[in-house]
Parts: sequence; C-alpha cells; structure tokens
Amino acid sequence: MILQKTFTLSNGVNIPKLGLGTWRIEDAAVARVIRDAASIGYRHFDTAQAYANERGVGEGLRASGIPRDTVFVTTKLAAECKTYAEAKDRIDGSLSALGMDHIDLMLIHSPQPWSEFREGGHFYEGNLEAWRALEEAYGAGKLRAIGVSNFERTDLDNLLDNGVVKPMVNQILAHVGNTPFDLIEYSRSKGMLVEAYSPVAHGAVLNNPDLAALAGRYGVSVPQLCIRYCLQLGLLPLPKTTNPEHLRSNAAVDFVISGADMETLKNARAIEDYGEARMFPVFGKKRQIDGASGDTAARC
Repeated sequence: MILQKTFTLSNGVNIPKLGLGTWRIEDAAVARVIRDAASIGYRHFDTAQAYANERGVGEGLRASGIPRDTVFVTTKLAAECKTYAEAKDRIDGSLSALGMDHIDLMLIHSPQPWSEFREGGHFYEGNLEAWRALEEAYGAGKLRAIGVSNFERTDLDNLLDNGVVKPMVNQILAHVGNTPFDLIEYSRSKGMLVEAYSPVAHGAVLNNPDLAALAGRYGVSVPQLCIRYCLQLGLLPLPKTTNPEHLRSNAAVDFVISGADMETLKNARAIEDYGEARMFPVFGKKRQIDGASGDTAARC
C-alpha cells in the first residue's frame, strides 16, 4: 500500500511517498481532517505558514494518538520572508504553532513574494538569508530536512552555489497537462526529491473526457489516475481533500499505468483554465500557493 512506502532524501531521512496537502483548510477544521487521514494510514502532512493552520495540524496529530516519530510533517517559510532574522523567528514560530520540538521538512515557499511571483525578480540575497536560517535550524536539530518550493533552475543554482547545505526537496506544481520535465530532471540531478502539489490540477482535469476514459480502462477515478501518474514519474504527490472517502481513494493507487498510456499522459494538452484558482499566481497569468478550496478542494 502506497501509504506504507517511502522515498529516501539525500541526507538519509525517509519520507512517505504520498502526503496530504492542507492548503485552504481552515485552522478550526484541519484537526479533524488530520485525525481522519491518520486513522486511514496517512503519515505525511504538508502545511505552511501561509496556510494559517499549523496550530490545527499539530492539534490533529496529537489527538490522533500516533507517535510523533512515525509522522512526517512539512511546513514552509512564508514567501515574503527574505531576511535571516525574520526567517529565524518564523522557524521558531512554526515549531511553537505546531507544538513540536522538531519539524521533519521545512521549505522556502517561493523564491519571490507572492505579490511579485514570476515577475522577473529572483531575490537571490533574500533567499540566501532565509536559507542560512534554515541551515542553522537544520544543524541545531530543529529541522530534519530542508528544501524549497516553486524554485526554478536559476533560483536553485543560487542556493547550490552559495549555500552550505544543498536543498533536499523542490516542491512544484506538477500534474497531467503541466509537467515541467526539465525542472524535474535538473532538480533530481542535484540530489533533490521533487514533490508535486496539486497533482489533480486543482480539479481542472476532473471533467476531462479523455482522462475519464483512460481512468475507466483501469477501473479507477481521474484523481487516482493523476496521482498514480505522478508516482510513476518518481514524484511525491500531495493531493488535498477534506472528505474521508476521497482520502481513502486517493491512497488506493496500487495499480500500474502502461508505458504507452504514460506517454499519452505526458503529452496531454496543457491546462488552460484552473477555474477559481486563476486568482492565485501559480495557476493564473503569473502561473502561488498549492491546493484548492471546497471539495474540488477535495481533489486537488
């Protein structure tokens, strides 16, 4: 079962191959979702300072009764945080909000503040300042692994060339109809595991008749097909849902997509319309934060 399988990061830390995203799940509601997911067998939970639900994630994990050392928790440094002092304070703030003495993985959420996402600036010095704080916390044992999210090649090179610790993860938008193969391969060539947020394209693929037909041939749903696609590419998918039934089905992906069908999926037409997600930079004209709302929220 996929929930019991792991990847190994470059520093030897094991990370479950499937995670639960929590973007746009309110703090008051997320504890219940975490408890439900944990009872089903999820052990990898992804949050962020920008999601404003770290407190609830920690509460849900404690209420689940699962030993802390069997759970993998990821959070992310706010995209706007580009100084060492602020990053250091925010790392401690996440530890406090989660109610934990360590975090398994912490990422810089974006190379640019969201208001300037992909507008030409790269914030090289600010990212190095934030990275230095993560390196320090990693060395102190507050973080078991460190990495980045939404970083392109030039942003990765800045840290690789000037940092001390190499990023262990690059978490990016990747799904059928938008798979940045060059960035994936470059990240891997530098020792990074690539995580795929919004593996179901923020729900934009749910009504695609071609995907529905292909999924039908395997006896699975479109979300299951999309999650399996990411896994077969060696990516770590982070689907999000608040629905217990969908939590179960998102993890029921122990089937194999044929080589020919993988090629079809790799060459699927690019997503043109992410629906309500167009308001967020990574999904809109700028092309930001991962996830979805509601329970299309369910299947992002």
